[in-house]
Amino acid sequence: MTKEIATFAGGCFWCMVKPFDQMDGIDEVVSGYTGGHVENPTYEQVCSETTGHLEAVQITFDSDIFPYKKLVELYWTLIDPTDPGGQFFDRGESYTTAIFYHSEEQRVVAEESKKQLEQSGKFTKPIAVKILPAKPFYPAEDYHQQYYKKNPLHYERYSIGSGRAAFINQHWGNQHE
Repeated sequence: MTKEIATFAGGCFWCMVKPFDQMDGIDEVVSGYTGGHVENPTYEQVCSETTGHLEAVQITFDSDIFPYKKLVELYWTLIDPTDPGGQFFDRGESYTTAIFYHSEEQRVVAEESKKQLEQSGKFTKPIAVKILPAKPFYPAEDYHQQYYKKNPLHYERYSIGSGRAAFINQHWGNQHE
């Protein structure tokens, strides 16, 4: 059993939890903030676009069951990797995309996966996802954790209304339903 941590920013963290949370080998998915310069930021501070933080999820996983490479491959299917200004109707720095690596091995896997996606021809625009060293991760407030379970109707409306669900279905099929 090899426990590791992975951190992904993919726009609104509510929509990033469910697909990872439902996979064997994933122990925990925590919504939070990372990449910025303010310690223990609040949601309001992050939304003000003054902290440098991105909304992100931090995943504790068993790499023997669900290898990091599979996590990265799943991550690509949850976002618009070509959008440098946010994700779907969520705009601004805090909603931009990034893979935060926790080891040299993770960096190499993420860079190779990004290169493969760029070369696949799946998207006509450049892949805008940054690959960055992990920084301190601050869990979001309790009401943001496992939002899809606590507020299933609002979560579904948000996923559809934001345009995320349609984009994912158009580019990747409905594999996350």
